[in-house]
Amino acid sequence: QVQLVESGGGLVEAGGALRLSCAASGRTSSIYNVAWFRRAPGMLQEFLAAIRWPDNYTRYQDSVKGRFTISRDNAKNSVYLQINSLEPAAWADYYCAASLLASSAPLMGDWTFYTHWGQGTQVTVSS
Repeated sequence: QVQLVESGGGLVEAGGALRLSCAASGRTSSIYNVAWFRRAPGMLQEFLAAIRWPDNYTRYQDSVKGRFTISRDNAKNSVYLQINSLEPAAWADYYCAASLLASSAPLMGDWTFYTHWGQGTQVTVSS
């Protein structure tokens, strides 16, 4: 079993920056991909970024490329999402998720592929 806990959310001014953390525990050696998703009020869940362990391949939603960066710290079993140039539209609940099976690049952005989820952390943007 894998457990994920997000942290780092909060109130940030528009144009500011924030780093979200996802701490993994349990059978962390079995994790193949870790991804970040968000869900804004009244909207569907949106894929943001993912990282693949064997080759460190990363994939981003086109709309966040250049502003969001996903990274990992293997020693701490943690994955991070650096968010820069925050827009009001970034106001949402952010979730990290893990998959335990190998994937193609397209599947890395498919929420149905991920089987382990954190509880979420909220980002609120002031303008």
